[in-house]
Amino acid sequence: MILTEFRVHASRRCLLDIAGLELPSRGLVGVIGPNGAGKSTLMKALAGVIPHDGQKSLEGGWPDPAGIGYLPQDFTVSAAMSVAECVLLGRRERLGWWITARDRAEVARVLAHLDLGALAGARMDRLSGGQQQRVLLAQKLLRDPRLLILDEPTSALDLHHQLEVLTHLQRLSRDRLVLVSLHDLTLVGRFAEQVVLIEQGAVRTAGQPKIVLHSMHLDHVYAIDSQILSDRNNAPVVIAHRPEERHPEDGNDGDIRQCNKHSQLTLLRP
Repeated sequence: MILTEFRVHASRRCLLDIAGLELPSRGLVGVIGPNGAGKSTLMKALAGVIPHDGQKSLEGGWPDPAGIGYLPQDFTVSAAMSVAECVLLGRRERLGWWITARDRAEVARVLAHLDLGALAGARMDRLSGGQQQRVLLAQKLLRDPRLLILDEPTSALDLHHQLEVLTHLQRLSRDRLVLVSLHDLTLVGRFAEQVVLIEQGAVRTAGQPKIVLHSMHLDHVYAIDSQILSDRNNAPVVIAHRPEERHPEDGNDGDIRQCNKHSQLTLLRP
């Protein structure tokens, strides 16, 4: 995916300003940044929910709406429809007068992947927030999209289902591009192949998790004093401390963290 002079405005205010960014055409890409940095604005613009200036392309073109699966943050369903009916709406453009056995089989398959098979007949308005979140993700997956855009898809999930959902998305990303915004930087380090760090509507840096999830970038953007460790698979683990809790022997040089907030880093296709 290539973005060129990609900007979003609200009246006279520029909410997002990305001069240039190149991402792989497939894989799981984590989008990170503090609250209000512009992550959701980027997701909405790519999904076609809000207008933008500039160019975007994915393998020379751009998927039509049916080829994009977009899940906004904090979206809930208050209707009394069943889980299976809600998931079927993900294929509404292709449904005829009758729901076929194949349609039902596809719904069952997607629900099973997200550990929701037992809830197929349950009412959406009686589910927990985390259960609804997984059902809505299943709805987007039923479309088999070329581009999957998910804004904080694990925010309401427990630890087990966070891992299950991200593992499934990681598998799906082998033949499509999956953009996921997350606040848990350790999950980003574990599951994302590439990471984009947004600060004040601009790309501060982008690259592999071990490059982006570094104190040099995180401390400045998040106003923290970070400690970067490694898990048993050598993926980065981010521990945040309050800056005033920093000990002199920790050794992070404050001058290193004063990078240009509008710096851009282009990712090359693998």
